[in-house]
Formats: sequence, structure tokens, C-alpha cells
Amino acid sequence: MSSSESRSASSSAAKPQPAAITSRARIGRWLRNFWPAPLGIDGRERLRFIVGAVMGVFITALLSRWWAQGIGIAHGPWMIASLGASAILVFGMPSSPLAQPWPVLGGSTLSAVVGGVCSMLVPDPALAGALAVGLAVALMVPLRCLHPPGGAMALYVVLTAGDGVHLAMFPILFNVVVLLVAGVVYNSLTGRSYPHPQRTPVRASVAPGAFTAGDVDAALAHYNQVLDVSRADLEGLLYLAGRAAFQRTLGEVRCADIMSKPPFAVEAGVSLKDAWALMRARQIKALPVVDGRQLVTGIVTVADFMRLANLEVHEGLGRRLRALVMGRGDQPGTVGEIMSHPVQVARTDQHAMDLVPLFSHGGHHHIPIVDAGERLVGVITQTDLVRTLAIVVQGRDGPAGQGGPSDSGVQPTAA
Repeated sequence: MSSSESRSASSSAAKPQPAAITSRARIGRWLRNFWPAPLGIDGRERLRFIVGAVMGVFITALLSRWWAQGIGIAHGPWMIASLGASAILVFGMPSSPLAQPWPVLGGSTLSAVVGGVCSMLVPDPALAGALAVGLAVALMVPLRCLHPPGGAMALYVVLTAGDGVHLAMFPILFNVVVLLVAGVVYNSLTGRSYPHPQRTPVRASVAPGAFTAGDVDAALAHYNQVLDVSRADLEGLLYLAGRAAFQRTLGEVRCADIMSKPPFAVEAGVSLKDAWALMRARQIKALPVVDGRQLVTGIVTVADFMRLANLEVHEGLGRRLRALVMGRGDQPGTVGEIMSHPVQVARTDQHAMDLVPLFSHGGHHHIPIVDAGERLVGVITQTDLVRTLAIVVQGRDGPAGQGGPSDSGVQPTAA
């Protein structure tokens, strides 16, 4: 064998094989799972959590000790150690299904009773403790009161050979009730809903491609594990994640990038005849109504004209509209009399994404755009927004809507 062949053979032998690389990568990923993930809360929430736990445990301890002295319990326990774990859940994770009042109350008292029964029936403390924890979980799950400190409570009763029934009444029940009252008050004062709503409001409609409540239920059934987050919060998080993804897709497109400018507009005193003539001449379907300072006071649309044309009368539509815009009879004569107000507006620096719910669910078709001084500077229509979405999805460069035809107009203000 030549020297070059021997070098090639030794090089290939020293080179890691794909299977070895895959195995090392798998082990590395597995070891990284032991590294704690960040909690994702800021310093203010951390302080709120800590202060709440301190106050909750302190108030519970004071009242429990006072009550124990009042009923003559001098040497017995007047507080349970697992209450500290319950306090972490109630004050630190008030939205968790495991921290709601019924799981805290039912899980703690039920586990104490189970521990007492196992202690009496099973002589071996090791076996009794294991059975107590298992039976407590077996009862908490169907009763919807799963509470992790409950397992500690069942084991505590077995190891101390205590009377589970009496302990369930005092100190357990007393401790838990006081802690829950403190949790309700403190969480409410610090802007956290407790008890936490477990159901999301029913949405009137679902956008194409968006997930539904049934989709969430199917995903949870497929996951088939206990989640330390309520179903309502999970659905809300999925919605926010989808919104953030959509916002990322749109990038930094602002209302100023896609609005039609400068817009057509009229003042409230303009006659219906002139306003209608402007809309027909420019082929637009809406006119913002402004005052002398260009502040938006309303909007008049084709729908407003149609609404006042008395469509129930068996007469030609053109004739009824002419009667309206010419001011015949007792019909309104100016834009200010038929305009819709107040009107939904958006700022030039707002994300275009913010307009999606206004168009899809708010019933709006034209959104006047105002500057920092609340003065009208443009109009965005559904057409402008859809065009922008199409361009973004297709990967084109540059915002849409500038200079392109839309039903909002792109000529100087006619006021």
C-alpha cells in the first residue's frame, strides 16, 4: 500500500461517521433539556408574585395561630407546610387550572382525608404513603380538583400518623380558605383575574384559515397530557401568536404607506348635490367630513344616500336619488345632516395589521387616516389593504396603494 493510500485510509477512519454524529447530537439535545427555561416574566410581575406570596402566607399564619389559640390548640399544628406551595400557585400562577379555588380547596382537604384513611388501614408507612398519593390523584382528576400540593398533604398525614378528618377541618380547611380570600383580593388589586375565566367568549365569525375552538379541542385531545394553562388562555395565546406571525409577514407596513393621499373630503355644510356630484365624478364611495381645521367630524357614504332615498317606495332609484340630492320636499340638504358620526379613524403610524379587525368584523369599508394633530391626511379602503396583503404574500417589494386606483380618491381636498 502506498503512503497516499495509507493516509487516505487513516483519514477516513478518523472522520466521524454520520451515525456517531447523529447519536452525539441526540445526546446533546437530551442534556439541554435539563437546562431550565426562562419564565418569561418581567421584574414587575416577579415583584407582584413575591409580595403576594409573602402577604398571603403571613396573613394566613396570623389568623390560623389566633384561631388555634382561641379554640385551645396549644401544641397541635395550626398551619400546614404545603400551604407554601399553594401560595406559589395562587399568587404566582393565578391563571393556572391547578391554582383555581376549587382545586386548592378540594385537592387539599380531599388528600388529607385520603392520607388519614390509608394511614389507618395500611400499617407500613412506605406503602401507605405511596397509596395515599396515588389514591388522592385518582380522586382529584375526575373531581376536577387536581392540585399538586395535595399529594404532599396526603403523604404528610401518613408520615405524621395524623387524623386526616380532623386535620382536614383544622388547620387545612381554615388555612386554605384564608389563603384563597387573600388571593382573590390581592390578585384583583394587582390586575389579575382570580378566579380566572376558564372559557373564551364565542367569536361571531372566524376568518378563513384561522383556528376554531374545535381545532383547539382536537389539539388538546391529541396532546393528551395535563397542561398547566387554562384552555381559554391557550386559545388566547394561539390567537396572539397568529397575530404576531401575520404582523411579521406584513413587516413594518404602516397606514401612511398604503393610504390614498391626499384624500377627497367635504365640510358639513356642503350640499348633498355637490357631494354626490363629487363622488360620481371621482367614482368614490365615501367622503370624510372635516371642519375648517381638517379635523374629521364624520363620513358620508353611498350607503347613507341610499338609506335616505326611501327604497321602499315603488319609484325609480335614480328619481329618488335626484329628489334627495336636489333637496326637494322635506329631505335633508347638507352633508352634515346625513353623515355618520363619530367615525373610526386610524393614525398614520399605526400598523396596517391593526385595520384588519376593523374591516373584517367592525363593518367598516373606509378608514380616514389622521396625523399626530388629528388632521385628515388620507383614506384607506378594503381594496388598499387587500392589495397590500396580496403584494406581501407574493413577495413583492414596496408598499401598495400609493398612486394606484381605489375607491377613496387621490386628489386634493374639495372642501
